[in-house]
Amino acid sequence: MPVNPAPRAYQIVLQAIEEDLRKEKLSVGDQLPGERALAEQHGISRASVRDAIRILDVMGIIKTSTGSGPNSGAVIISNPSAGISQALRLHLAAKGINVREIVESRILLETWAAQMTPRDPIHAQQVIDRTAVLIMRMDDAQLSREAFHRIDAEFHVLLASMAGNAVVESMMESLRNSISDYVSESVPSDEAWQPVVRILRRQHKAIHHAFATNQRERAAQLLEEHINWFYSQTR
Repeated sequence: MPVNPAPRAYQIVLQAIEEDLRKEKLSVGDQLPGERALAEQHGISRASVRDAIRILDVMGIIKTSTGSGPNSGAVIISNPSAGISQALRLHLAAKGINVREIVESRILLETWAAQMTPRDPIHAQQVIDRTAVLIMRMDDAQLSREAFHRIDAEFHVLLASMAGNAVVESMMESLRNSISDYVSESVPSDEAWQPVVRILRRQHKAIHHAFATNQRERAAQLLEEHINWFYSQTR
C-alpha cells in the first residue's frame, strides 16, 4: 500500500492554525504566538515557522508587522482575495491558465450575482449610491488610464457584492486583480484609449441604470456584453 509522505515542518504549523481557527481558539484580530513559542510547541525549527508565517501572509490569512503591542507580530485578518489573486497571477504568468478563461469566469460570476435578489436591501442601496459616484469620477476627462481601471474594478466588485455572497465577492476581486497588469497594458497609447473609454463610460452608465431600476436580467446581459466587448478590443 502507498504510504502518505510525512508533512513538511511548516505544514504542521499551518494545520495547527487551521484547527485552532475551526475550533474558534483563534479568530480574526487575534495575534499568533511568536516564532520561538510556535517552534517549541510543534518541535520544529524557527526557520520552518517563518516559512509557515510567510505562506499565511501571502494567503491573506495574517498581516505581519514589526514593533511591540497588540498590533505587532502576526495578526489574523482573513483577506481571501489576496491569496487567490497572487496564485492566479502566477498561473497566468506560467501559462497554466489564460486571460480568456479569467474573462469567462468573470462573466459567469458577475451575471449570476446581477440576477440575485440582494440579501441586504440597505447594502444594495449603498452600492447603488457609491457606484453612481464612481461613474461621475470616471467621467473626468483628466482621469489617467490607471485611475480609471482602479475605479472600474471597484465598480464591478461593488455590484457583485450586492448578491451577498462573500466567496463570489472575493473571487470577483481576485479575478480583477489577477489581470490588472494585462488590462493596463492592453491599450498601447492614450490616443488609442480615448475612443475605448468613451464607450466604457456609456456601458457603465447603462449597467448602473439597470441595477438602480431593478432590471436584474437586463443588468446581467449588459455586463456580459460589456466584458466581452472590452476583451475583444484589447486581446
